[in-house]
Amino acid sequence: MWPRGLRPDLAVVAAAGALVTAAVVIGGAIEREHGTLRVHWPPYYAHLEPHVGPGTPAALLVAGAVLGYGPALAARLRWRRLLPAVWLASMAWIWSLAMVDGWHRGVENQLTSAYEYLQEIDRFADAGAALRTFTDHILLHSPDNWVPHVAGHPPAAVLTFVGLDRVGLGGGPWASTWVITVGASAAAAVLVALRALTDEEHARSAAPFLVLAPTAVWVGVSADGYFTAVAAWALALLALAARSGAGAVRAPRAVAFAAGLLFGLTCYLSYGLTLCALLGLTVLALSRTLRPLPWVLAGVAVVAAAFTLAGFNWWEGYRLLTERYYEGAARIRPYSYWVWGNLACAVTACGPAAVAGARRALVSAARTGRRAAVRLRGRRPDGGPAAAGPDSRARLAAVVAAAVLTIAVADLSGMSKAETERIWLPFLTWLLPAAALLPRRGARYWLAAQATTALAVNHLLLTGW
Repeated sequence: MWPRGLRPDLAVVAAAGALVTAAVVIGGAIEREHGTLRVHWPPYYAHLEPHVGPGTPAALLVAGAVLGYGPALAARLRWRRLLPAVWLASMAWIWSLAMVDGWHRGVENQLTSAYEYLQEIDRFADAGAALRTFTDHILLHSPDNWVPHVAGHPPAAVLTFVGLDRVGLGGGPWASTWVITVGASAAAAVLVALRALTDEEHARSAAPFLVLAPTAVWVGVSADGYFTAVAAWALALLALAARSGAGAVRAPRAVAFAAGLLFGLTCYLSYGLTLCALLGLTVLALSRTLRPLPWVLAGVAVVAAAFTLAGFNWWEGYRLLTERYYEGAARIRPYSYWVWGNLACAVTACGPAAVAGARRALVSAARTGRRAAVRLRGRRPDGGPAAAGPDSRARLAAVVAAAVLTIAVADLSGMSKAETERIWLPFLTWLLPAAALLPRRGARYWLAAQATTALAVNHLLLTGW
């Protein structure tokens, strides 16, 4: 007897596997024949190079520990202890996976390539002058053009590593340590948001899946892992600020303002992360309040004003970045492949449990939408009075559906051709809690599938991040 919903869950996971297989086979043929995809092992920015490393035993140990004890501890630990426990466990998972490639390849040199932020640290000796002339060096043909990652992002990204250098934490090892430490905290941020938006039970159910996530392969180490945490904490604080009744924070305006500061920072870390506004609007819609919005906007305005007064024009930067993007590999990378190849990267990064959970979330969100339409007419389908708002499960489904929508918009924009396994980390992170929608009795099997996916990717592929 199949548990209810398991057959379609397995069917959508099989479909995701078929998508990945097609992306690998077709992408490989395109790259061999035309060389237009500009990645070594399509659709991933990686080489096919099976290997083990010093992190392999640790990764197996962490996976085994979370599989064996994670669900029980997530259910039993006091909430204030669960959050740091999830952060530390996530950090252990990310570090162990990074070390599979060895210290030098996996950590020390990961953020020191010719494309990375650390290459431009010395040009920020006068940070004010660098900001005032930042847009002068974005285009590929401009004098002293920035390396790709600096050119492709607003200046808050590179300024983060400049700041680390100024306080004596310069170089690749410290940069990677910063990214992993901050990036791992995204798991705790998502838990905070889930508890505020849904309930503690669903948050606790999601905790082990936030730890043993395949996304950890790219959080350790790419700067997008750091961006992910900033965006996640912005949404978590917004969820807290919007909460009313039992569990409401004591200073909701201050929390909303802090959320705004982080949202503003998010927009100055990556142009594409303005799409996090869709997730933010979902938080407000589920909370049924706009009270935090003025304070959030005030926080965003402070960050925007600071960068603008320092001489950086965000809109000009985005316009030039779009031009630079199509001066490079994006000019020849075919949209017809990447518009679906990107999705193969996404399902790999979030794992089979998130894929199956996302199916349930979309079904639930569609059902809730139909009921909402009925409520607008003042009647339930059974003829009774209009029902109350969505329950906790439906709220979680709405968050996941919003993440799916955000990814769809990013994909269709054409501004993400390849490397979406890392670029979309801030969105993919919100697909991971979808696993809490799966039946509890099969949770360990799904958790094992997540760990297996991460371990397989990390040991079969030598990823670029």
